[in-house]
Amino acid sequence: MYKKVLGVLIGLMLTVTSAFATKLPNDVQSYLKKNISGIDIRFDGVIIYPDGTLYLPLYPASFKKPENLEIEQTFPSGCTLKDKPEAVIFNSDFAMLKVITNENGKKTVKRFDKPPIQIKTGILPQDMLVPKGLIIPENIKGIVGNLDIQLSPDTDIKVVSDVNLSAKVFDVESKAVNKYDNKSTIKQLKDKNLYMVTSYSRNISVVSGESFKPDYALSQVATPVDAQITKDNKFLLVTSYDSTMLNIISIADDRIIKQLDLTSQGGEIVMDYDNNKAYIATPAASYIYVLDINTMTLTQRIKVNGRCEKLELSDNYLLYVDKLTSNIWSIELKNDYTLRNLGTFPNVSKALYDNGIVYLASRTKDRIAVLNYETKQLLNEFPTVEKPVDMMLYRGYLYVLGARYNQIQVLRASDVEPIGVINIEGDGFSTKLCPVPDTNLVIVTDTKMGRYSIIDADKNVVVKTNGTELPVSSILVGKKVHKIN
Repeated sequence: MYKKVLGVLIGLMLTVTSAFATKLPNDVQSYLKKNISGIDIRFDGVIIYPDGTLYLPLYPASFKKPENLEIEQTFPSGCTLKDKPEAVIFNSDFAMLKVITNENGKKTVKRFDKPPIQIKTGILPQDMLVPKGLIIPENIKGIVGNLDIQLSPDTDIKVVSDVNLSAKVFDVESKAVNKYDNKSTIKQLKDKNLYMVTSYSRNISVVSGESFKPDYALSQVATPVDAQITKDNKFLLVTSYDSTMLNIISIADDRIIKQLDLTSQGGEIVMDYDNNKAYIATPAASYIYVLDINTMTLTQRIKVNGRCEKLELSDNYLLYVDKLTSNIWSIELKNDYTLRNLGTFPNVSKALYDNGIVYLASRTKDRIAVLNYETKQLLNEFPTVEKPVDMMLYRGYLYVLGARYNQIQVLRASDVEPIGVINIEGDGFSTKLCPVPDTNLVIVTDTKMGRYSIIDADKNVVVKTNGTELPVSSILVGKKVHKIN
């Protein structure tokens, strides 16, 4: 058995701001969470109420250490956190300043005639992502420190969707546009936003529920390679063609609030929701980066063999395929990043790991191979739907998406016994299986037709097909979040 321990570089200084995100003191975090249900403490220390109210954290030169943390003073006086005062000072000298809007419509904080010493001598986190257009009163300018507010990208990326682009993409005789009835009927999607990635535009369309037209779009400097949403639905992670940057988009205010330089064009992104991490491939450089979602910093750089693509994470095994050799590799994340060669299979479009078994789909051979992970023994190989482009596992069943005839083969995973085939009617080229989190639904995208189909994976039927303005390669589904004003 061939093994190679990968080189792991830890503690990279690869952000356009600081690599180390500010962490609020534990006692402050506990106090805030105890008193305000659903409060969010962002990775840079900014405090966000459930309704979008923002507070900037202000650190003292030296923390006092009271036996019990309490509020010492508020402005106006006598307020609790629920009253959302303009300023809060704790008995540890830690303070919070509420972001308010002045009479000129500008974002600012309370202007004090005589600022309290805790506020006048405090300092904002030096890696803080400054609210766009924030103005600091002159008499407390010292709180800014060396913080350069221009370091936080402030270009608006929220744009109107190009409604005329669809006419340029579709053959008018195909009648793809407006062919489907998008009237909202699926309750699991009513409170969701669909983030649609297409190869026809660099913009990411934001669609409310089952609407045909996007509410708006998030503009990118180049066409996305991949995009993923964090478990809390607050951030989008995006890699793009001809760009070395990983963009981190805040969904609450539709801004690129951080960019991380991968030094080579970024590729696929896979999410580890259990450990709040993301893995980002850079195929040309043969590295996979590890992103800590809690701090939005790159913590590791894993050296791999070959041009890594088709990433898949399961049970602490990160699988990838070397584009140049068709070798399948596994990175054992809990075994000192041991690299394990699983052999070669032609034109792998998807690799899955489950309970010691590896499933491999060959796009050109229209076949599925089943391997024993430990012994690498071929347990089974059989034909499947034509042009298998994606696979997924759900409740003990294996789903194989075939693009040629828009079919999904369903097999019992334990013995790969065929159960049936789900047919998606009409022409098109199905591309990706996109599970709707915490539901039995799976969205199937199409890169040829302006549509997506919704599958009930419990009943193995097509529930509905909806139209889209453009053909879509990938759809991310997230709960709607309260916008920051």
